[in-house]
Amino acid sequence: MGGTIALLAQQGHTVHLLDATNGEPTPLGTPELRAKESAAAAKILGVERSLLGLTNRQVVHDLKSRHLMAAAIRKHRPNVIFLPYPIDAHPDHVAVTKIGEDARFDAKLTKTDIPGEPFYPKRIIYYFCTHLRLNYNPTFCIDISSTIDKKMQAMEAYQSQLVQNASGVPEMVKTGNAYFGGRIGTKYAEPFFTHEVLGLGGLDHLV
Repeated sequence: MGGTIALLAQQGHTVHLLDATNGEPTPLGTPELRAKESAAAAKILGVERSLLGLTNRQVVHDLKSRHLMAAAIRKHRPNVIFLPYPIDAHPDHVAVTKIGEDARFDAKLTKTDIPGEPFYPKRIIYYFCTHLRLNYNPTFCIDISSTIDKKMQAMEAYQSQLVQNASGVPEMVKTGNAYFGGRIGTKYAEPFFTHEVLGLGGLDHLV
């Protein structure tokens, strides 16, 4: 959802990326290199990011992880939380989504040792980063035609993960964005899903 992140930042929204893990180990990376690459990507997108500190490849949906994320929610107080689509082959993605869903609830609780003041984000929206070959059925799509180049630049910042290993992921992602752009009559778009009903203040922002 890099195009949407860049678009929200350009529109004046405060966007904070919370990395559940540092993403290491990977075949060509190191913790230091990954930190450098992720910082470069955040700068390109125009947003801030921080590290929650869970262990890559070993993320577990447990009370400790929920409360860590709930504390981050209380600190940043987001109106909207974006989480990975819950159907995925990647165990970490599935665990992080469940942690985030429960942390949203935990963050509003009183009489708890979670740091910060109680807060409840208005909604959760899911983005598609699944390792499964799914036929996505999004609730809505966001036009990212104006930010697709910035999104691709941010992806290219991850040289060790997405470029040097000749993964083909950037091209695949751009092709997918072109497909969903075609679904809504724009050049590029990103798909999203929500369990909860979305409310519109009017039709002036529909594309």
